[in-house]
Amino acid sequence: MKTDLVSKIDQSTAARKSRVSLSNYIIRHEDLLNEFIEIAFDIQNENHVKAFWSLELVCEKKLKLFVPYIDLFCEVLPTLKDDSAIRPATKICMFLAKSNHRKNGISLTQEQEHNLIEALIDRLIQDEKVAAKVYSMKALFVLGKKYDWVHEELKTIIEQDYSNHTAAYQAATRNLLKKLNK
Repeated sequence: MKTDLVSKIDQSTAARKSRVSLSNYIIRHEDLLNEFIEIAFDIQNENHVKAFWSLELVCEKKLKLFVPYIDLFCEVLPTLKDDSAIRPATKICMFLAKSNHRKNGISLTQEQEHNLIEALIDRLIQDEKVAAKVYSMKALFVLGKKYDWVHEELKTIIEQDYSNHTAAYQAATRNLLKKLNK
C-alpha cells in the first residue's frame, strides 16, 4: 500500500503548479522530508525524477532543510542519468554554491565543495542539456571565487565547447566569459 507521500509524488506532474503544491506539502510536513529525499535519491525508484522536480523548489524556498542531506546528495549527484533529474540537481548545486558564498548562508565543508566541483565539471564536459550545463557553470563560477583553479578550468571548458553548442548555450557562456575575463 502506498503512503500518502508516495501517492502525492505519483500524482504530481512537471507542471509548475503541481511541483509547487508538492514542495509546499513537504515544507509543511518536514517529518516527511527524509522519505521524500530517499525517493528522490533512489534512481531505481520510478518517482525519483518527480521527487527531484519538487525538491528543487523545496531547496529554493528553504535550503536549510536540505543541509543534513548534502553529503548524500554529493554521492548521488554523479550517478544521475535522467536529464529530468539532472537539471533540478544542478540547480540545487547552484543554490548551495550561492548560499555557501553568502555570509549568513549555509556552510559547505571543503569536502562537499570539492565533491560538487568535481560532479559539476563532469556535467559540463558530458553531453548534457543546456539548462543543466548553465546551472553547472553558474555554480562553478561561485565556487571558483574560493578556488581560483575552478575559474581557469571553467574558462577552458567553455572556450573549447563554445562553437559546438546552441545559441542559448553560447549566450549564457558569453556572459560568464565576460565575468571570468575581468
